[in-house]
Amino acid sequence: MVKDGKLKAKDIKNDTVIFKGEDSLHYEKFADGSVKCIEDEIPFELPQGWEWTRLGVIFSHNTGKALNSKSQVGNPYTYITTSNLYWNRFELTDLKQMLFTDAELEKCTVKKGDLLVCEGGDIGRSAIWENDDEIRIQNHIHKMRPYIKLNIKFYYYVLYLYKHTERINGKGIGIQGLSSNQLHSLLFPLPPINEQNIIANKINGYFEYIDFLEKEKSNLSSAIQATKSKILDFAIRGKLVPQDPNDEPASVLLERIRAEKEELIKQGKIKRDKRESVIFKGEDNSYYEKVGSEVRCIDEELPFEIPDNWEWARLQTVCMPITDGTHKTPTYSEEGYTFLSSKNVVNGVIDWENVMHIPENLHNELYSRLSPQKNDILLAKNGTTGVAAIVDRDCVFDIYVTLALIRTVTHDISPHYLLRIIQSPVTQDYFKGSLKGIGVPNLHLEQIRTALIPICPFSEQQRITAKIKALFDMLDGIENALIE
Repeated sequence: MVKDGKLKAKDIKNDTVIFKGEDSLHYEKFADGSVKCIEDEIPFELPQGWEWTRLGVIFSHNTGKALNSKSQVGNPYTYITTSNLYWNRFELTDLKQMLFTDAELEKCTVKKGDLLVCEGGDIGRSAIWENDDEIRIQNHIHKMRPYIKLNIKFYYYVLYLYKHTERINGKGIGIQGLSSNQLHSLLFPLPPINEQNIIANKINGYFEYIDFLEKEKSNLSSAIQATKSKILDFAIRGKLVPQDPNDEPASVLLERIRAEKEELIKQGKIKRDKRESVIFKGEDNSYYEKVGSEVRCIDEELPFEIPDNWEWARLQTVCMPITDGTHKTPTYSEEGYTFLSSKNVVNGVIDWENVMHIPENLHNELYSRLSPQKNDILLAKNGTTGVAAIVDRDCVFDIYVTLALIRTVTHDISPHYLLRIIQSPVTQDYFKGSLKGIGVPNLHLEQIRTALIPICPFSEQQRITAKIKALFDMLDGIENALIE
C-alpha cells in the first residue's frame, strides 16, 4: 500500500501484526521487530478465519480543529461537535461556523462513509456520515476512514459493543477524553469482508425489529392508558355494569349518610358545614341544589346523564370533613415517623419506600389534628395534581399540605369507588380546570370538596370496582408481557 501511494510510511510507524503462537497465545510484533505477548488484552475468542488487529492498522483517524481565538485565519465553514453526534444519527440544526485553512480542511473534512467517534462528552458515541455533502469536525470528534475495504457498519456495531461493555473508557483528570493513542491501540476483530457484510446486515435487521417493538410498545402503552380512561368513563356513567332493580336506591343511601353526619355533629365529632348541599331533581326534570335557604338550578354543571337509581352529590356530602396536611415546613430527621407528600402518590399507589421522616414531638403535634388511616384516600393538591391513592396498610404516618385527606362517612360508600371517580377523565378535567396560583398551580380544598360526583347503590359500587379491577389487571398483564 505504501508503494501504491495509498499509505505513507509515517502512517505505519505504529503498525503491528498480531498472531497466534504455537502455544495458542496471542503475540504482537512491532515495527522494530520486537514481539510481546498480549494474551491478557484479548477480550474474547475469534472464529476461524478471523484475526485481531489494532484499530489504527485498518483505519486512519484524526480529530478536528480546536475552536480558539488564536486560529483566526482561513475561510468560514460549518462544523459539527459532540453535541451534534448521537448513536447512528446527527442533529444538524443551528450549525455554527469556524475559520479553516486549506490544510485544516484536508484534515477536518468528513466525507460520506466516514465513521465519527466522540472524543469527549459521551466518550465513544459513534455514527456514520451518510450525507453526500461534506462537513467539518471540531477537535472533540475522531474521524475514522478505512485504509482497506471494510464494512463500516460492522465496525460501528463493534464500537457500540465496546461502549456498552465498558471496553471504551476515557482518561484524564477532570474532563475525560478518548485520546488518539487510545483509539489507535483498540483491539478490533477483523473478519473476512463477506462475513462483515453478513453480520452487519443481520444486526441491522435486529435493530430495526427492536426499534419497531419499542415504537409498538409505546403505542400499545398509550392505547392501554386510553382504554383504562374509557373504562373509568363508562363506570361513572353507569355503563360498565348493569343496574339491578333490587338494589337500594342511591337516594336512600344519601339520606342515611346525612343522618349519620347529624349524629356526629351532635356528638361533637365534626362541625356542621354551612356549605353542605342537597341535590335533587325537580318536577321539571332539571337538577337543583339547595345550600341553606338558597336553591339554584345546576343543569349546566352536570357533565352527563346518570341512571334513574343514581344521584348527584358533592364529594364533601359523602365524606368526613376534607382537609389537608400540615402547612408548616417540617423539620426532617433520619429516623422517626413516616411523612408523606404529593411526591409519594404515584400512578394511583402510595410509594412507601422513598419517604421522609419527622421527629416524635412534631408527629405528636400533627397526629393530634389529623390521623390518617387505612382506606383513606390521599389526593395530590400540587406537584402531581389530581393523582390519588388509597392508604393500603395500617400504619402511623403524617402528611404535608400538598396532600388532601378524603375519608368516607360510612361503609356504604366504597373508598375504591370514590378513587375511581377521582381518577375518571371527567373529574380529572374538572381538577385541571380548577387549578389556581402563579408558578406552581395547586388545587384548593374548596374545589375538591365541591366536586360533583355520581353516587350509585352500594351493591353497584362493588360490582363496578370489581369489574374495573378485573379489566385493569388484564390490561396490566398485556403491558407487562410486552415489557418483559
